[in-house]
Amino acid sequence: MDTLDRSHGDVSIRLVRPRDARVLEYELATNRSWLVPWEATNPDGAVSMDMRAGIRRLLQQHRDGAGVPFVMEHQRSVAGQLNVWGIARGSLSSATIGYWVSQRFAGRGITPTAVALATDACFQMLGLHRMEICIRPENAPSIRVVEKLGFRYEGYRRRYIHINGDWRDHYAFALTREDAPEGVLRRFVEGRAPEEAARVPERDRPHLA
Repeated sequence: MDTLDRSHGDVSIRLVRPRDARVLEYELATNRSWLVPWEATNPDGAVSMDMRAGIRRLLQQHRDGAGVPFVMEHQRSVAGQLNVWGIARGSLSSATIGYWVSQRFAGRGITPTAVALATDACFQMLGLHRMEICIRPENAPSIRVVEKLGFRYEGYRRRYIHINGDWRDHYAFALTREDAPEGVLRRFVEGRAPEEAARVPERDRPHLA
C-alpha cells in the first residue's frame, strides 16, 4: 500500500492506477448531468477525454511532486476522484483539493471522510502546512463538506475557475495544520469540527442568488 493511501470504515482513498481508466470513464459517462455544472473546462476549447492519457498525466505530476491523484472508494467500489493539485513547497507549503463523486454514492458521507483522509495525508506525510478548497456558491453539497470538516471561510474569488464553459465565482475555504493538530479525520469523527468556521458572511451571501 502506498504511504498516502488511507481508509476509515467503508471509505478509502488510494493513488489512481492506469487500470482505473475504464471504471472512471463509465462513472463520468453515466453521471454527465450530475457533474457537468461543477466540471472544470478549458477556456481555449475542448480537451481530450482520453482517461488513460489523463491518468498518465496525473501520475507524472505526482512523480514530479506537483499533485496527488486519488480515487475515492466505498466498500472497495470506485465512487469518484479526489485530486490534490498545485502543491507548493518552501515558504508557502500548500495545495488545493478538488473532487467529484458519482451520484449513486452521494449522501453517504464519502466525500467529507475522503477529504479528511487526504488532508491528513498531506499534513502528515507530505509535510504541507495549508490545504484549500474552492467551491462555487451554488454548490450547496460541497459547502456542506467544508462545514462538516471545519474548514475556515477565507473569501470570495470572482471569476476564479473556468467551470462548465465560463469563468465562475468561488468561495475559498482552508485549513492549516495548527487548526487540527490531532488530525482532521479524528476531529470530524469525534464531532469537534467547528462548523461555524465555514460560515459565509452576510456580505457575500447575495452571490448565492
